Amino acid sequence: MTNKDIHYLIKQTNAAPLVVFRLFFGLMMLMSIVRFWLNGWIETLYLEPNFHFSYYGFSWVKPLGNYTYLLFIVCALSAFFVAIGYKYRIAIITFFLSFTYIELMDKTTYLNHYYFISILSFLMIFLPANAQFSVDAFIKKKQYQNIPKWTIDSIKLLLGIVYFYAGLAKLNSDWLLRAMPLKIWLPSKYDIPFIGNNLMQQDWFHYTMSYGGLLYDLMIPFLLLFKKTRTYAFVLVVFFHVFTRILFPIGMFPFIMIISTLIFFEDNFHQKIIKFIKKHLLKDNSSDFDHQKSESKISLKSIKNYTFSKSKKQLIYPILGLFLLLQILFPFRNLLYPGELFWTEEGYRFSWRVMLMEKAGYSNFKIVDAKTKAFFYVNNDDFLTLYQEKQMSFQPDFILEYAHYLGDHFKNQGHENVQVFVDSYVALNGRMSTVFIDPKVNLYQKRESFKHKDWIVPFSSKIKIKGI
Repeated sequence: MTNKDIHYLIKQTNAAPLVVFRLFFGLMMLMSIVRFWLNGWIETLYLEPNFHFSYYGFSWVKPLGNYTYLLFIVCALSAFFVAIGYKYRIAIITFFLSFTYIELMDKTTYLNHYYFISILSFLMIFLPANAQFSVDAFIKKKQYQNIPKWTIDSIKLLLGIVYFYAGLAKLNSDWLLRAMPLKIWLPSKYDIPFIGNNLMQQDWFHYTMSYGGLLYDLMIPFLLLFKKTRTYAFVLVVFFHVFTRILFPIGMFPFIMIISTLIFFEDNFHQKIIKFIKKHLLKDNSSDFDHQKSESKISLKSIKNYTFSKSKKQLIYPILGLFLLLQILFPFRNLLYPGELFWTEEGYRFSWRVMLMEKAGYSNFKIVDAKTKAFFYVNNDDFLTLYQEKQMSFQPDFILEYAHYLGDHFKNQGHENVQVFVDSYVALNGRMSTVFIDPKVNLYQKRESFKHKDWIVPFSSKIKIKGI
């Protein structure tokens, strides 16, 4: 480690940006959990299905029956405690574990921003986000004015990775030369006032949206970093995410990203937010809560700098260094696989490829007796919900896992010499539907692994990918 690195790691900055981030993050997560519950998605996504698709290596993570509601309660309460900074370390660890467990219960519900929340909450475990303006600080009668600068910069880096890698992923021929999949999606938004009937139908508008989204993702992290462009960049962030929220049903993600980018602003901006909350929401009219002189109130001892002990540094630095390195390298793992990424999806998830594909499939499974050659076809409605069947029909790992589920099911029913084949067809980004899975391959004999799935029929076209 160079002297420059050491100097950076000990450099201090005001804690307000991290404190405000903690508050808004906790509140946004609480709102998200409550929204999920009120929309009835706990029941429809986790309790009603007979079968749940699992992530490789996490097949043991399953819904907990009616106790799944308790899991969501724990997650919501921990988010609230994170927001107010009460037992912060325990609260953020609990939130990370409970939210990640929820995310892993069924692969069908995968969204990029769920993954983002999981890794962000993991990062926050190691940050002193309760340094001030927290219940912990009030109880201990001690708060810190400054914290290590890297604790805030690590969140900025994570946000920058999300945006910049999303931009790199758009450097492909479908996005740039065919305006796909926006050319498929946008014409359906005819009911949007003013622009729906006209602009949404125009070819030039589709390309403008494609290139605009590309430039936004690539440039916005850097525009937010510089003071001269920061305010304009944030206005652009708000416009972009509100507009995409109007166009597409992407839940809380736009609001999460808008709130998260506030951390790029300087500490005096966040101090004003804290003072506003104290004055108008907490009804504290004192000019400076941190130096309250009134004998009738409990005063807090303000300590200038928060520093990590030597033992904590020896633990935290390697963990977070490896964590951030993983975030930088992991999205490139698709380079280890042959074939067209959008077709095989090997290395597609957890890589910030956002809304790049319009994929539709049809998968009809055939159960065959290997000896007698007798066979019958499966009615997917007997085993899957409509949403599960839709996701399964064009994702190879889903198809393989479902094939094994069907094989086990019918084997347990007394069928012998079970083989499972599938007639599968997929259409990608407006192309004609073509054969997806080799119909001659017995999927019941194949096993999930990190190896290339050679039973996927090669893509008949070519998407020239310039980015990741």
